[in-house]
Amino acid sequence: MARRGPTRRVRGSLWQLTLDLGSNARGIPFSFVSKPQPFITTGVSKQDIRDQIWDFMEAQNLADFPRPVHHRIPNFKSGKTLLVPTPRLRTGLFNKITPPPGATTAVLRKCATSQGVRDFSVPVGLDSSIQVDLLVVGSVAVSEKGWRIGKGEGYADLEYAMMASMGAVRAGTPVVTVVHDCQVMDIPEALLEDHDLCVDYILTPTRVIVTGCVRPKPAGITWSKITSEMLEKIPVLRSLRDRERRAGKDVSIRA
Repeated sequence: MARRGPTRRVRGSLWQLTLDLGSNARGIPFSFVSKPQPFITTGVSKQDIRDQIWDFMEAQNLADFPRPVHHRIPNFKSGKTLLVPTPRLRTGLFNKITPPPGATTAVLRKCATSQGVRDFSVPVGLDSSIQVDLLVVGSVAVSEKGWRIGKGEGYADLEYAMMASMGAVRAGTPVVTVVHDCQVMDIPEALLEDHDLCVDYILTPTRVIVTGCVRPKPAGITWSKITSEMLEKIPVLRSLRDRERRAGKDVSIRA
């Protein structure tokens, strides 16, 4: 599923930028930003305003860490579960991040690393009944139309196709990518293939781009693109193929 030729030249001119995305654009709970609170802002000092905010957040149990939040910059509760793909899909599809109770800032930062995934996550199998609300993918290049180029190994496209096959994503599940402005460029439509994943939103340091992409996302694995070498390297792909074969689907792979 990797690209060659013109796609490689486009890819080679750009660096991939990896960032996190919170529960909304700033990671602040929508209930907090959508309702005006009875704060006194006239005739008060900056410290008075800080104290009002800190007191309110503690009273409403809004901050995740640090606690108590007074005299600190708060991080917010999002009510979301973070699933991360298993590197190169060697041992499964997803890992569910489960920080320990009372995790410190240092531990939460570690959870975002490969070592943290090993230490603080549990695998999610193909039979798990999960529904992904939002998918964040990396990109090397992306167009304002939502057309995306990855780093050439096809894992993001394959991961999405596997999620679609197991019912974890649907046609309306939003796909977001976070890139530098230099990575947003025109991409010739001729480079796209049916299994390529498009994006609905592009976040850059200066813009939020709603792509309005109407190109269909993969509805499942395109088995004709899969090779025996890929099946050998990705056990979960073999399991999914066996499942779909039993369901009577054509799972013929590329010769």
